[in-house]
Amino acid sequence: MASSSSFLSRPPLSKASISFSSSLSSGSLPQLFLPSSSSYSPFPSNNSARRILTVRSKIREIFMPALSSTMTEGKIVSWVKSEGDRLSKGESVVVVESDKADMDVETFYDGILAAIVVPEGESAPVGAPIGLLAETEEEIAEARAKAASKSPPSTPKAVTPSPPPPISSPAPAIAQPPPSPAKPVSDGPMKIVATPFAKKLAKQHKVDIDSVVGTGPFGRITPADVEAAAGITPSKSIGTNAGSKIAEPVPSKPASPVTTPPPIPGSTVVPFTTMQAAVSKNMVDSLSVPTFRVGYPVTTDALDALYEKVKPKGVTMTALLAKAAAMALVQHPVVNATCKEGKSFAYNSRINIAVAVAIDGGLITPVLQDADKLDLYLLSEKWKELLKKTRAKQLQPNEYNSGTFTLSNLGMFGVDRFDAILPPGQGAIMAVGASKPTVVADADGFFSVKSKMLVNVTADHRIVYGADLAAFLRTFAKIVENPESLTL
Repeated sequence: MASSSSFLSRPPLSKASISFSSSLSSGSLPQLFLPSSSSYSPFPSNNSARRILTVRSKIREIFMPALSSTMTEGKIVSWVKSEGDRLSKGESVVVVESDKADMDVETFYDGILAAIVVPEGESAPVGAPIGLLAETEEEIAEARAKAASKSPPSTPKAVTPSPPPPISSPAPAIAQPPPSPAKPVSDGPMKIVATPFAKKLAKQHKVDIDSVVGTGPFGRITPADVEAAAGITPSKSIGTNAGSKIAEPVPSKPASPVTTPPPIPGSTVVPFTTMQAAVSKNMVDSLSVPTFRVGYPVTTDALDALYEKVKPKGVTMTALLAKAAAMALVQHPVVNATCKEGKSFAYNSRINIAVAVAIDGGLITPVLQDADKLDLYLLSEKWKELLKKTRAKQLQPNEYNSGTFTLSNLGMFGVDRFDAILPPGQGAIMAVGASKPTVVADADGFFSVKSKMLVNVTADHRIVYGADLAAFLRTFAKIVENPESLTL
């Protein structure tokens, strides 16, 4: 049985037909009696008359609930009830697939499931109506009519694409005669205005600059004017300066749209599940966070020996690593902190270790809450319960979205090192590789073989700095290499 979550059914104004009557009869219910005092009379009539509010129907919407803080839409897995079934308050009506789990959704009202707006297998955004609940059998027909108006048409109209607006080509430039030089205001000598390059050309070609007629703005002499006076074919103007003619704008080519490669014959396109879409969104959101990574080798001989002792008692390696990380976070709370919109950060009061778990069709992070306060054996039992719920897709939202630090372990697959992507809203994530025999040399130059694993931590550089992360990893290594404290 899937886990349970309740939703509210809201009666929108459009779902109830309300009429007012000025009759004195008291047979209609419910009735709203308004004050008959002459000092308050919303309706212009005899003060002794009682106004009656008659509610003809009460059809409530069953809307898509928000089952987690990151959920934007949900998919209908199955309807537990069928149209026409009578419902009781607290009874399961529909199973909804959120971004992390399948959950039974209950009703807060008694009534009849009059119409299903969103059928099984289809999705709807959070807050959208997925069904209609009627109070009486007389309202079922009206509710189904309303549901038909809400349902999308089966064959949508083909929209004829409108032709693109014609692109107006730039009008050809009309050659205009050069402006005549402005007449001097006085009979005195007029100052010759020429560009520096025009003066240089005039000197080079021995042209009297005073005899050149400028065609530039306000009679300014341009290099082309000097070349024309010297009988030289004007050279191509390089660049744009104050004295040169403004080049005709060349229409820019429209940016070519990003084209997807043609599908390979025989390939199948598979749409994202709700969980995969949520994971995809979180990964894209994480790209906006400035992160850095630090690796640290940890000797695991003592931890492996402890694991062999406690394994018969039900303790898992995941619980050992989560406990060690939680104990290190107690001493380095900034690694357990959360950045707030890039303007501040918060020290989390609880140490909740989220552990990445791969499931069919996605990835989820069950959370070991208060991992620093639970003993190793209780932590292992809690982890087994979470795994069982994870495989059955029965995790409650607070069991997968309340993590403050994430642990990702691929050591069981033989992976020796990897980098993890920082989940949104957290300060760091630890990637744990496999423990492998490694030849090491001690201070005296003697060689020995020890088991080592490489731990890489990705952190939010807005709140965690290199020295913070190095100190945290050193503490974590000490706990793992001397693991007696894990069993206390």
